[in-house]
Amino acid sequence: MSLMYTREQSAMIQLVQKMMENEVKPYVPEADKTGKCPRELYRYAFQMGLHMAEIPKEYGGVGLSYESAAVIFEEVAKVDAGYALGLVCTFVALRNVILAGTKEQAAYFAERIKEGGFACFALTEAGAGSDPAAMRATAEYDPETNEYILNAQKTFITNGAWADIYVVFARTDTAAGSRGISAFLVEREAPGKIVIGREEDKMGLRLSNTVDVTFRNVRVPADRRIGKEGDGFKLAMRALNLSRPFLAVLAVGIMQRALDESMRYAMNRSQFDHPIIDFQMVQQMLADMAIRLETSRCLVNNTMRMMDAGVDVQKDGAITKTFVTDAGQKVVADAVQIFGGYGYNRDYPVEKLMRDMKAFQITEGTNQIQRMTIASCLKQEYGKGGKRR
Repeated sequence: MSLMYTREQSAMIQLVQKMMENEVKPYVPEADKTGKCPRELYRYAFQMGLHMAEIPKEYGGVGLSYESAAVIFEEVAKVDAGYALGLVCTFVALRNVILAGTKEQAAYFAERIKEGGFACFALTEAGAGSDPAAMRATAEYDPETNEYILNAQKTFITNGAWADIYVVFARTDTAAGSRGISAFLVEREAPGKIVIGREEDKMGLRLSNTVDVTFRNVRVPADRRIGKEGDGFKLAMRALNLSRPFLAVLAVGIMQRALDESMRYAMNRSQFDHPIIDFQMVQQMLADMAIRLETSRCLVNNTMRMMDAGVDVQKDGAITKTFVTDAGQKVVADAVQIFGGYGYNRDYPVEKLMRDMKAFQITEGTNQIQRMTIASCLKQEYGKGGKRR
């Protein structure tokens, strides 16, 4: 491995490896086949506090740095990245409430999930994926009750069917564009009607719960609004800036698993009286896989350290997400190629890794959108005349 881990990180890696191998991995093939992950499968992860990994201890979290949390979730993703996504989505949602909301809101949020709950970000809509500012959801303020009446139809919501609490984005001013979007904490039991759609029949990440969620005349107390009216878009962008590097973490986990499986196969599969590891073209693919993996891991680690230092990672997070997930797609494709016909067979593990990896080039803003973000940041960085500031 390219990183030098602390003694604490090494100990955590061993604990997480043991838990995932013994308590989760045996159930992954069936869950992947059915597209349904039993909630009970998260019991040991909850006991270890993985859904609260980098949440400060004052809120009942484990209090890890982003860097250490990334080390752990790479291990989780080696076994199943969809499973890991359910945990990451929860603590990233809470982290953003800590950053943008009040202490009371953060404490309430943490209380709802710390004993074994899920949370989610309800941002995406059918017509507002890459362009969240185009959302149609509304939250109309009722001065008589000091509540907002929320009406929204959100799609592709991770943890949507499992969430105990939602962070929902809606327009409080329909004429103000992105400045008219606000964010709200919405409890599962809020007055009104919350309708959970069917589970998405996804190509990959099938252990991740993904559904449509519809909010019909749901009443939200004014003190559940996160920040001021109109702050929602900024909160959403901050959330994505934090979550994109964690998607890269999960991609690194998939890449490591792909290399592990490919090396094992290449050492044991013989053709022409030689293990295929002896063939130069196979060696080249394996070497390129290792190069992409180690480069990606170092890039992720640096971005996590920047986040720990409080640096704005809008550009760096987009670079990390784009580079790592593009590199990961090549790694898993080469893994399938090394396995040959068996790689295309569901009885072998690498076809699943290829299905899982593809989603990361799309979710949290497609890699095409990330390149636009990077270019926009560069334009600001260099300013008029093209001289770097």
